[in-house]
Amino acid sequence: MNRTTLSLIAGTTALAAVTGFAALSAPDAPGTDTAAKAAAQLPVERTSLLCPAPSTSDLAETSYTSFTPVTKGTGSGGKAELREAAEESADADGENKDKGKGKDDGKSGEVKPTKPVLTSKEPGKPVTGDSSGGDAPALVGTADGRFAPGWTVQETTEVAAGTGRGLQGVNCTAPDTDFWFPGASTDADRTDYVHLTNPDDSAAVVDLELYGKDGALKSAVGEGITVPPHSSEPVLLSTLTGERQTNLTVHVNVRSGRVGAAVQALDDKLGGDWLAASTDPSGSLVLPGIPEDATSVRLVAFTPGDADADLKVRLASPSGPITPAGHETVHVKGGMTSAVDLGDVTRGEAGSLVLTPTDRSVPVVAALRVVRGKGDKQETAFIPATRPVGTRATSADNSGKASTLSLTAPGAAATVKVTASAGSEGGTPVSKTYTIKAGTTQDIEPPVPGGLKGTYALTVETMSGGPVYGARTLTASEGGVPAFTVQTLPDDRGTVAVPEADEDLSVLQR
Repeated sequence: MNRTTLSLIAGTTALAAVTGFAALSAPDAPGTDTAAKAAAQLPVERTSLLCPAPSTSDLAETSYTSFTPVTKGTGSGGKAELREAAEESADADGENKDKGKGKDDGKSGEVKPTKPVLTSKEPGKPVTGDSSGGDAPALVGTADGRFAPGWTVQETTEVAAGTGRGLQGVNCTAPDTDFWFPGASTDADRTDYVHLTNPDDSAAVVDLELYGKDGALKSAVGEGITVPPHSSEPVLLSTLTGERQTNLTVHVNVRSGRVGAAVQALDDKLGGDWLAASTDPSGSLVLPGIPEDATSVRLVAFTPGDADADLKVRLASPSGPITPAGHETVHVKGGMTSAVDLGDVTRGEAGSLVLTPTDRSVPVVAALRVVRGKGDKQETAFIPATRPVGTRATSADNSGKASTLSLTAPGAAATVKVTASAGSEGGTPVSKTYTIKAGTTQDIEPPVPGGLKGTYALTVETMSGGPVYGARTLTASEGGVPAFTVQTLPDDRGTVAVPEADEDLSVLQR
């Protein structure tokens, strides 16, 4: 094996162990026995999560929950911390002095280190923090060592009144360079912000592209948005275009650097919630966890390419797949946002929407806007298309609020194990196994830790069978309004495939 190949192996192995998003395998060579050996699955060593500023309302009450599931093979060191996002100070030449490690005290220009807002104590036990009012900042978090694999942070906000009133929740996201948000809006009743958070020591440059029912919306001000180091920028979508569009798709394209991105969608009449990014464009999509008492469901879909997409629409119900009457298929024009009002499609039963191509596969992104309640007592949440649970996924914030776990197996039947962690203030972990029948969605009342005190986490692991998709719904009563928020459960990517050190990967050279 030559030096180039050795360098490739060393570099790729290091990258995989740090990021948790890299996997490496050699392609099979037909007719030979030189196919790569199965790579070892090792825990990631470091990960980052970014939490957007929760609210501008003085009535907002926000809780944060940080949790890392116990993972074998991680050793005993490491930590997980969340800190306030704070802009770096700069000298007269514009050069960053302090590498984003602190913030200006407002008096001398001196930058002081920011203290951790939340620090995890041990894997398997959540920690919580709270904030009140509209001044809570965005948070930047890092975890390493035994705290990195599967690290999950949930941000939950209750807003008693005003635009966006109700329950708002979001999983803090890993930094990336590309995000799709079907389901945003610049309608008169909506106030939608896309929050961009930069965790790094250099500025990020971001383009925001908007796509409506007729295609791309012209917006010069959406190009080249600078997000300073270790800071967060909320961008009001209505300032990017003069067009009022009920249904929009927002594309966050990062030219330079990385950001975390989430859309806060606030409605004057229907409350509000966070719209998380859809999974990467794909020919088939699953949108899990529509509440059984949903009174209105709207599907918003977009295909980034020029080709149109024709999709079969199926509802995975508790008894099996159902074709919604009058909505058997949906046609999505290339480069244009399509929306379909499905009404009370669940008919009083839990459900998940499954989209598959009618003919050739065209990559699509999608999300659902879900409404509960009637009249002036309505509340909104969003369900984006998501990745399967895979090996393991976690919901971090489960406490006194009603919590429902929704799991669907759109293909083959599957068996999953659900573990309720110890409570943040005490309690004993409990696990239970469930079988999800093929083509169904099952709403389960999750297990609760014995002697629970405080907040606990739910971890879902696929034990056997086909892919499982999941979502967790939190509900609360806010003055007669059925407040709720839904978070999907994609694979936590807590381990990464790393090849054996003596494996010959010269086949990978190009």
